[in-house]
Amino acid sequence: MSATSVDARAATTGTRKGAYLPARYVFPDVWRGLAIIGVVVYHFGWDLSFFGFVPTSLMFSTPVTIFARALAGSFMFLAGVGLVLAHRRQIHWRKFFGRLVKIVVAAAAISVVTYFAFPNGFIYFGILHSIALASLLGIFFLRLSIALVFLASVVALVAPLFFEASSLNPRFLAWIGFAAAPPFSNDFVPVFPWFGITLAGIGCTRLVASRLTRNSAPSGAEGILGRGLTWVGQRTLPIYLLHQPLLFAGFVALTRLSAE
Repeated sequence: MSATSVDARAATTGTRKGAYLPARYVFPDVWRGLAIIGVVVYHFGWDLSFFGFVPTSLMFSTPVTIFARALAGSFMFLAGVGLVLAHRRQIHWRKFFGRLVKIVVAAAAISVVTYFAFPNGFIYFGILHSIALASLLGIFFLRLSIALVFLASVVALVAPLFFEASSLNPRFLAWIGFAAAPPFSNDFVPVFPWFGITLAGIGCTRLVASRLTRNSAPSGAEGILGRGLTWVGQRTLPIYLLHQPLLFAGFVALTRLSAE
């Protein structure tokens, strides 16, 4: 699972006629900040379980599962929010592909590292993989009618409930989301139904953004907490990539010291 989006940051305000979106909307940054903190907490619990400090069953309990899915859903939704805010007036292809490449490279790195660390449960299509593909697909929904975007969102969300096939079980097909029994992975976020959440983010943001002007949109977070969450929310990708190796290394050191 995890934790970044193509970016829920608005494009820099232009001076041309009609370009009135502010340089940044604070709310998506704060939301992302809260979400990435949640991811760190979740992975801390996962490490506690992995090293035997808490029962393994705890991480598969219903409350923890709901928590994990809420975090993944937040990042998928924010991927849609970011697409609208960054490309509402026009699609900035260079900026879009620049961010997309970063996410793809990060996703590939996670697959390689987890393949060697956890070969039986390596991440072949986790949250970063899903965000990358959802962003690539979502960019083509920015100019469709909002009603059609929401319709596509509902279809994507419910489709796996009505169709699955064992022929789609192999990893090179399971990522689509229609596998009857997908191979185990420590982080699995298939296109269906999760792309539906990104589409919901696109639809909801387009509804709200059409009513916002430069004066009605917040320009900054208030208070230490707000500024702190905004700062964290603007750095979700490096935090996502670095926090688990650091946590894991800390637990390795702790277990070795306790064994002495």
